[in-house]
Amino acid sequence: MDKWKKWMSGNRGFIVFLMLFGVFRTAIADWNPVPTGSMRPSILEGDVVFVNRLAYDLKLPLTNVVLAHLGDPQRGDIVTFTSPADGKRLIKRLVALPGDVVEMRNKQLLINGEHADYKLLDEASEPMGNGTVLPVLHLTEKLDGDQRSIQWLPDLTEAADFGPEKVPAGQYLMLGDNRDNSADSRYIGFIPRKELIGRAERILVSANILDNWMPRLARFGKSLY
Repeated sequence: MDKWKKWMSGNRGFIVFLMLFGVFRTAIADWNPVPTGSMRPSILEGDVVFVNRLAYDLKLPLTNVVLAHLGDPQRGDIVTFTSPADGKRLIKRLVALPGDVVEMRNKQLLINGEHADYKLLDEASEPMGNGTVLPVLHLTEKLDGDQRSIQWLPDLTEAADFGPEKVPAGQYLMLGDNRDNSADSRYIGFIPRKELIGRAERILVSANILDNWMPRLARFGKSLY
């Protein structure tokens, strides 16, 4: 016991630092390494994104208890949240709000009966991390004034259709920008607000983890909007 007290006394500053660091990361801001390509082309494997935890709710540090609502999630936000399926932290784009009627047919999105407008940007080849590459299509998706870049796999012709479904009160529909390679609300269901962690706003640093682990300097500090 004396040794423990001595260690605590000798490391008091470090302990306080760890406590404040934990409060900062769980209540104010966080950074989230991205290991998968579900948000390509917006976010790549190896990106580390800055997450604003105060974008929506103020939570009691080190808990999921909401103390106050600070803002409302918006269509187009890139959001980190806890998956209701397995408790893992995910990052996806918020596509539909409470009360929206959502449908997807042949990869194309409809919200409240309005079809999204698509424009092809380019065709490319993308590494899969196992020495193989796949052809991809990069497009813009525009709906109700919100526009983002998305990705389709043209060789995958079996689309994950769903809906029409109405988003329940207090919940949101999340989709990966890499529409043919994302475990999102089409598979795990709608996401309750209490599971939202924060809004991803910027890429802090990035490295090519699928190849040579070299830093991608052009992505450092890049805004996600």
